[in-house]
Amino acid sequence: MPNRRRGEISANLDGRDFTLCLTLGALAELEDAFGAQDLGALLRRFADGALSAGDLIKIIAAGLRGGGNDVGPEAVALMRTEGAAAGFATIVSELLSATFGDSKSEQVPPNP
Repeated sequence: MPNRRRGEISANLDGRDFTLCLTLGALAELEDAFGAQDLGALLRRFADGALSAGDLIKIIAAGLRGGGNDVGPEAVALMRTEGAAAGFATIVSELLSATFGDSKSEQVPPNP
């Protein structure tokens, strides 16, 4: 059972329940994938809300691996979930909320 206090969520993908978590390693992976210099830059990117389908795939794949699942982006790209594209966006929103808090905009460091 996922523990939201540890940043974990549950998501049903392809009819299976998975635990997702953006561990420090998963966040470092996302910094690299998005070309973010640091965690603050990554937070600002997420806070702007303009995430592509490819971004959703990267975030979900990192969350799956952080949750202990051996699933890469190629597999995530082929998965299905309830609500189709909106369902994937909801999973990412829940994952980011569990990781950074319910009010992501308050957590984003200002631009230097």
